[in-house]
Amino acid sequence: MATKKRTTKKKTPRKRSSASNTRKKKTALKSRKPAKAKRASGIDLAADVLRKSKQPLNAKEITERVIKAGWKTKGATPHATLYSAMVREIDTKGKEARFVKAGRGQFTLRKGA
Repeated sequence: MATKKRTTKKKTPRKRSSASNTRKKKTALKSRKPAKAKRASGIDLAADVLRKSKQPLNAKEITERVIKAGWKTKGATPHATLYSAMVREIDTKGKEARFVKAGRGQFTLRKGA
């Protein structure tokens, strides 16, 4: 049996119309919505928790109090997330960081922070 040859049309690239310009204008107008109030981040809430607590706390205790204060997270291990964020701030900011490691797994606020 003989096979048929298939003929296909060549696809030519479409020319951009002025419709794309109007889309840009519409999205620019939509982006002018009033800004929502920012939620406090977990690390900011952790600083508040440590400010209220006059003693060093570990990451799990801080996390429990931060969640009660209104921090919403979907992660399975929020204490690990908060721990790494505090350690990262200590590493990157050094003497300017809000947190200080007070012992093994314990954090407190830097004086004057």
